[in-house]
Amino acid sequence: MTTKTAPAPAAAPPEAPRRISINLRQSGIYVAFALIVVLFAFLTDGALLQPQNISNIIVQNSYVLILAIGMILVIIGGHIDLSVGSTVALTGAICAVLTVQWGLPWPVAVLLTLLSGALIGAAQGYWIAYFGIPAFIVTLAGMLVFRALTLTTLGNQGIGPFPDEIRSLSNGFTGGYLGNIGLGPLGGADLVSLLAGLAFVAGFALSQWRKRAARLGYGQTVDPMPVFVLKIAGVAVVVMAVVVQLARFRNLPWVLVLLAALALGYSLMANNSVFGRHIYSIGGNLQAATLSGVKVKAVTFWVFVNMGALAALAGVIFAGRLNQAGPTAGTAFELDAIAAAFIGGAAVQGGVGKVVGAITGGLIMGVINNGMSLIGAPSERVMLVKGLVLLAAVAYDVWTKRRA
Repeated sequence: MTTKTAPAPAAAPPEAPRRISINLRQSGIYVAFALIVVLFAFLTDGALLQPQNISNIIVQNSYVLILAIGMILVIIGGHIDLSVGSTVALTGAICAVLTVQWGLPWPVAVLLTLLSGALIGAAQGYWIAYFGIPAFIVTLAGMLVFRALTLTTLGNQGIGPFPDEIRSLSNGFTGGYLGNIGLGPLGGADLVSLLAGLAFVAGFALSQWRKRAARLGYGQTVDPMPVFVLKIAGVAVVVMAVVVQLARFRNLPWVLVLLAALALGYSLMANNSVFGRHIYSIGGNLQAATLSGVKVKAVTFWVFVNMGALAALAGVIFAGRLNQAGPTAGTAFELDAIAAAFIGGAAVQGGVGKVVGAITGGLIMGVINNGMSLIGAPSERVMLVKGLVLLAAVAYDVWTKRRA
């Protein structure tokens, strides 16, 4: 009698190797930024990366970076705002009148200025969201109206000086509360600034680890652990290199602390909140968002309210930096903010973009301005390079979308 043996169980198929996931649209901007920094560091014989110059790049471009945070949300939602430059001028003038002429305490004046910017955004958001006029037309009209109101408010002359607290927010630096620490051949550096940099790196690493764990929990593809660690290490090296240079000069600029808080808060809002997901859904597919129950009009309205408030904050920063509110303030700021958003990876059609990308795009513009100034390039050549960079960024976005 023969006995039947059970067939041997089939061997489990080998696990497919994990591939390195690279988003060309989002990753290309950071590679381009690194290449631009290396290029100008070489052309300027290292002057670009000197502590004082790094601080200057951050302080001089702070208002553009603030505007870029609001503009990226507007563009993600499928709109545009051409009035932010005039809003910067008008709100700077309002802050000057409240503090210099009326003598209000600076916290009250700044709060009222932010409220005025929000009201400006609400006025434009109403016509766009509830009346159905395209944002291009409404904000183009706003650009002219708010510039006229600026000239009327200032009487075609500047108003200043501002209180020391507002000037410190724009140009000041954190104090050396714990003293300096020796860094060998680099000399002394502010301990508080170094600790702040380490805290940022630790927070970034923790957030990326949690995001990786969540993707693994849902069975999604993630980078291999060596690649993941390499990405974290790369960010840590760049951040700490900048922080060390700033700590060697005059510590962290207060405006950088403000920018870090805004970048963190708006990144969390855009990526992890219902409101942020609604902005992406509206820009990605308006009809689908409407059918899904998204309150399109309300979301659009509040996006422009937010843009107006951030433009007012940029107006306070810019006026405080110049220590004067002038009738020509904010000229062409809307172009810089829009360019920063598109260079940072925003899609022309909407629905795509990140806050960190917009900030990176603004820094690219700032590095180009600063680097070409250091090498003595004429202004027309600077405009030429910036225009070509913007065109290349949009062309790259279209190319990657076609590949996808």
